[in-house]
Amino acid sequence: MNHAEPFLLLILSSPSGAGKTTLTRKLQERFPALKFSVSHTTRTPRPDEVHGRDYYFVSRSEFDALVDEGAFIEWAEVHGNCYGTSRVEIERARVEPNCAGMIFDIDYQGARQIRAKQHDAVTVFILPPSMSELLRRLRGRASESEEIVQRRFKAAMIEIAHYGLFDYLVVNDDLDMAFRHLEAIVLAERSRRFRRADLAERLLRVGQL
Repeated sequence: MNHAEPFLLLILSSPSGAGKTTLTRKLQERFPALKFSVSHTTRTPRPDEVHGRDYYFVSRSEFDALVDEGAFIEWAEVHGNCYGTSRVEIERARVEPNCAGMIFDIDYQGARQIRAKQHDAVTVFILPPSMSELLRRLRGRASESEEIVQRRFKAAMIEIAHYGLFDYLVVNDDLDMAFRHLEAIVLAERSRRFRRADLAERLLRVGQL
């Protein structure tokens, strides 16, 4: 494996409505060598979602079978639906040409599970600027009922309470500024000593010839 950049596992989590999906897309545009990890889910696809691009949409019985097979590096039940990250997704990305890492769009439960197995994974939690703004954003989704909005709003408190699991906290008050913070995290993490040590050692070996 010979990546121009060190392989990076970047986990993004947030409560619903904090803007994680938009930031993830912007991050992929800036760093195209970071592959988006497509999760399996039991929830119904939204009108604009495509199987294999946004999620692998499966039935509950199919999902349970994958769990029994040990196919997931992490999985959890969120808002009544199951989500899981396939081990194969990561293995495939590690050997894919021009792939320098993966972006995971998962909740705090998944972040904890991946971090337990991949200690070099980088975890980022996206915070809303305030709870009132989060509620406004949730209500701005015309496709969801008030009951669902309130359920997501209550769940947000539980998710935010797990901020201590994450390496970085990014406040999404201004989208461009939040993106600049994420960009800085990626650039800084690529330069961590343990990710660049092999290159330094190779240079030393060549210098000794």
